[in-house]
Amino acid sequence: MSFDTTAHNRQRFCFDGVESVWLFGYGSLIYKVDFPYLERRPAHIEGWVRRFWQGSHDHRGTPEAPGRVVTLIPQAGARCLGMGYRVAPAVFEQLDVREKNGYLRFQTPMTFADGTREQSLVYIATEDNAAFLGPADDEAIARQIASAHGPSGANAEYLLNLAASLRQLGDDDPHVFTLAGLLPAV
Repeated sequence: MSFDTTAHNRQRFCFDGVESVWLFGYGSLIYKVDFPYLERRPAHIEGWVRRFWQGSHDHRGTPEAPGRVVTLIPQAGARCLGMGYRVAPAVFEQLDVREKNGYLRFQTPMTFADGTREQSLVYIATEDNAAFLGPADDEAIARQIASAHGPSGANAEYLLNLAASLRQLGDDDPHVFTLAGLLPAV
């Protein structure tokens, strides 16, 4: 069952008088950039790990057979590499719809490769949303990803595109790379 967060997200932050906002992307926002941006730079946030624990009923699966997509899970000492985008506030009209299946906008500090920092917004699906699937063993997650397909395509395509994008960024994400390595075997 999906949990549409669009209206909730639109009430979370006021953009009055703001010309641009930084956005941190750690999943499909790294490689599927279907929104206008003013600037794009590799960046990371601290204290979070990427996990395939969020159900996708609207993009990479269906309500009957949800796929799995990434969310962020707090972990002390962790560092999550992704992409920072400076966007006009109007972009959130589109992104709130794209990320509606349980994701909420949160504010977090983001650090660029040169060490400079900016406050950014990030979409996180917390464990209290209706689409949260939570942890499972790697083989079970890989099987679910291998079999799921939704309006945005195969769930496996999402995983493989994310893994390729993280490799291009020079990231070493054991969770993502383990799941990608299990795909042909499932």
